[in-house]
Amino acid sequence: MARERRPARRRAAAVAAVLGGCVLAAAGTAPPAGAHSPGRTGAPGGHGRAAAYVALGDSYTSGPGIPAQVDADCARSDHNYPSLVAAERRASRFTDVSCGGATTAEMWRAQGDNPPQLDALDRHTRLVTVQIGGNDVGFGSIIDTCARVAAQDPAGNPCQRAYRASGHDELAAAVLRTAPKVDRVLRAVRARAPHARVLVVGYPALLPDDGSGCFPHVPFAAKDFPYLRDTGKRLNRMLRLVAGVNRAEYVDTYGPTAGHDMCQAPADRWIEPLRPAAPAAPAHPNARGEAAMAQAVLDRLERGRGRG
Repeated sequence: MARERRPARRRAAAVAAVLGGCVLAAAGTAPPAGAHSPGRTGAPGGHGRAAAYVALGDSYTSGPGIPAQVDADCARSDHNYPSLVAAERRASRFTDVSCGGATTAEMWRAQGDNPPQLDALDRHTRLVTVQIGGNDVGFGSIIDTCARVAAQDPAGNPCQRAYRASGHDELAAAVLRTAPKVDRVLRAVRARAPHARVLVVGYPALLPDDGSGCFPHVPFAAKDFPYLRDTGKRLNRMLRLVAGVNRAEYVDTYGPTAGHDMCQAPADRWIEPLRPAAPAAPAHPNARGEAAMAQAVLDRLERGRGRG
């Protein structure tokens, strides 16, 4: 038994080191009717590299509200970034099991009629994209809480104060608690699809990168905008580090979408605000946002394994 525990202990130590990196980096910042989709061939015009591609993820992957919706239960669009990547890469077999509301737990358990997402993988899978963790941290409840308390102090930081009332930053702690869950997902992906190239897709820029606000268009208090921006960056930093521990590649979607956040004018906006003007869910990418994430994935694939 002692020998069997050693690999687990070594991995725990590696993940702990990653979490330590998250904490140190954070210190430098300011205070689903669908069974899985049938395989389908992408449109011509890609790079001619056929591969069996499986997309795992939550609503940022599935594309709720973006036409055309092909799975009402999972709010899955045929113009989400996996569909665009599959078409461009001319995937010989494409399976998209992303589902709105998914957490890391839905990798192993069914979500309505959507089967456990990991069940879509097999030894023939050659490409996997994974975008998960936002719901584990609590994206939806964070937005609701911050919008609700904003009226208490519109010029201040009532949301930040609420999440630090216990004496520590609850959102930073939630990111740390999510790291081993993502680690477990990536280990399971490797076990089920040992020959696949695995890409961990980060989350886009929801709020202005400069920390400015746009109340009441986005109803958060002025000084909560930089706090929430930093929380998003902390989540992405954790995903990058856990991807590295698991020899997976990280796809930065924050950088390419910065300047196209919820506060921008409709013509420049790739993330819709809480009252969307374009077909999309509140605080989610619209079709242009999904296209931008698709391009980030394609750019990562073009660079080759382990490069940059």
